[in-house]
Amino acid sequence: MTVIGESLVDIIRDPRGRGDSQAHPGGSPLNVAVGAARLGLRTNLVTHYSDDPYGLMLEAHLQSNGVDVINGGTTPTSTALATLGPDGGADYTFSITWDINGASLAALAAVEGSTHVHTGSIATVLPPGDQATLALVESAREQATVSFDPNCRPAISRDAAAVRQAAEVLVAASDIVKASDEDLRWLYPDRPLDETLKVWLELGPAVIALTRGATGPVLLSRNGRVEKAAETIAVADTVGAGDSFMAGLISGLAQLDALGAGRRTRLKNLTLDELHALAAYANRAAAITCSRHGANPPRTDELGPLSITSTVQERPL
Repeated sequence: MTVIGESLVDIIRDPRGRGDSQAHPGGSPLNVAVGAARLGLRTNLVTHYSDDPYGLMLEAHLQSNGVDVINGGTTPTSTALATLGPDGGADYTFSITWDINGASLAALAAVEGSTHVHTGSIATVLPPGDQATLALVESAREQATVSFDPNCRPAISRDAAAVRQAAEVLVAASDIVKASDEDLRWLYPDRPLDETLKVWLELGPAVIALTRGATGPVLLSRNGRVEKAAETIAVADTVGAGDSFMAGLISGLAQLDALGAGRRTRLKNLTLDELHALAAYANRAAAITCSRHGANPPRTDELGPLSITSTVQERPL
């Protein structure tokens, strides 16, 4: 698979008294790439960072996790200052650029050679790289399934209407979409979450996932809707939890042989039991990440394989 999107360094400040600020590799697409690689998927990352100290940190992290990098940037490596709240949630302040024109041919070759392509977050809304990201997604669809996570960052893209328009274009181009309740409330402040899920489903995706923090996730397809209660854990912080959920969802779909352009019919016909299993699997991946500090997604030996049972409580669309 290929992931397209930003790499940055999270500088985590914890006012709860756990010492000085700490720097960790981050960025939603980078976290998804690492999470997918740790779950056994061969993963490319089309991204942007420099050869400065933060960039060298990112490169070492990606190499140590078996992610192949296609680096299109030369400007200074992006950073995000994450200030943790009392519940471990993070508020972000960014210093970021996004431009992958320096690797356009290699990036095109990567997506055209992949069975699945994922993108989202800052890479889909920040010029000049946003248009290159969209072009790569459109080029990928003949060979690959596509997933998208808007992972909205109002601190970077304050124009909700413009972000909403860009998100809807990518929702329509995607087979799998994941969003958080915070994303949807910011994008559509006057519309109930369930209504947005149904509208997005009509744009074309086969599966839409909604994460709701401690309330647990929802998965929706044309075959129905399933919900999964959140796992009870001691939360260290929530950094990277949604990205781990996304990586778990992609891994679960790979285990169900539902990725790749030739498997779109399979993806559209997932049973409710399979949706329930996917929700549980991705939810567990996110919970493991929340139980430790930073964006530290689980490996296969921690998460185990996808397990399907016949205990789904169905709800109508």
